[in-house]
Amino acid sequence: MAKLLLKLQRYFRRRPLRFFTLLALYLAAGSLVFLHSGFSGEPTVPGSPRSPAAAEGPGLPYLGVMQLGRGFKAAATMPAGGRRHGPWFKSTSKEPSERGKSRDNGGPRSRALRGRSGREKEEDRARYVGCYEDNTRRRTLRGMSFFDYKKMTVFRCQDNCAERGYLYAGLEFGAECYCGHKIQASNASESECNMECKGERSNTCGGINRLSIYRLELAQESARRYGSAIFRGCFRRPENVSIALPASQLMLNMSVDKCVDFCTEKEFPLAALAGTTCRCGFPSTLFPLHEREDEQLCAHKCAAEEFESCGSDEFLLVYQTQVQDNRCMDRRFLPSRAKQLVALASFPGAGNTWARHLIELATGFYTGSYYFDGSLYNKGFKGERDHWRSGRTICIKTHESGQKEIESFDSAILLIRNPYKALMAEFNRKYGGHIGFAAHAHWKGK
Repeated sequence: MAKLLLKLQRYFRRRPLRFFTLLALYLAAGSLVFLHSGFSGEPTVPGSPRSPAAAEGPGLPYLGVMQLGRGFKAAATMPAGGRRHGPWFKSTSKEPSERGKSRDNGGPRSRALRGRSGREKEEDRARYVGCYEDNTRRRTLRGMSFFDYKKMTVFRCQDNCAERGYLYAGLEFGAECYCGHKIQASNASESECNMECKGERSNTCGGINRLSIYRLELAQESARRYGSAIFRGCFRRPENVSIALPASQLMLNMSVDKCVDFCTEKEFPLAALAGTTCRCGFPSTLFPLHEREDEQLCAHKCAAEEFESCGSDEFLLVYQTQVQDNRCMDRRFLPSRAKQLVALASFPGAGNTWARHLIELATGFYTGSYYFDGSLYNKGFKGERDHWRSGRTICIKTHESGQKEIESFDSAILLIRNPYKALMAEFNRKYGGHIGFAAHAHWKGK
């Protein structure tokens, strides 16, 4: 016996062998616990005398054991006649009632029914319109499109189209997604939209040259786009419409694109459709775009486009063109020397540069700086080059906190920000510039 113990002691003194032996024992013990937790308890079924607590097994911890054993228990609950072959973890994602539905692989009609049940779940974000014809030479939805032959789902297609501001999302051939602002084809039979989504077998994603189309209920109406224009909403006609929207043109064949193109050519940021009249202008106190009306008041069909609304003489449908409103872009130095020096004081990273940008656009005058930053000067902060005591700027950026520096100014605008966010912003500025970000490697440094 002593010799045996001596041999074991020498064996375990060899460190590599000892380590792998202990590791093997640990894994073996874990496997035994796993198997015991899966097979020791039986699920509660009608007529069974065992309680749920007894089924779990006495003395077993909740964390890990219950969750690991759930797959084996789910397999035990399945009726013998309805068991599906394959990995057990696939069966755990469905309740018994749903598993009964999943066995119905009849044909186009059953798949269409499953598609409808899936579409009902999507009602909070979209409304199913119907099955439509599609043509590779002349698409029904002519906006953005993308394909995914492995993971396409109804929600993914809807989300991508909604993010880009389109009104309709259509799925075809189980894996193709098309977006658009109007449907340019006729209806097809529902049974022709019979292909399951590649990434979501419970839903229908069109068919061969057939689109399952959804009308998107956009959460952010301001992000809705028509080509390059952004939808702003329905607004009541301003009192002095000729002053508020100075440019106008009568368009008997009115459409959104025609009005937006006209206002873009005239270099106005707003295009307002008023029935057969297109009006252009700037947002102003006469037309501030603050009080939106119900879109139904503007729901009058365009003369040239059946699926678009063109507003009316009383209620205007407004879009924002790509023309930049340059009325607030002109900045200059103060016409006379300032009598007081105003500090724009903050901790680094508290948003000083952004505040300077807002002040300059709001007042039209440059802001100065206690420092000189060439990169900011090149980006348009021309007051950066002036000495901070020049008196030609409306306020002076500073991060100094000493008594002497504080007393150098007559008054101050104090910026306060969450300290954590300020430190993170300053770290990004240090390694990535004022509008950049620190590289991943910098975050791993000292």
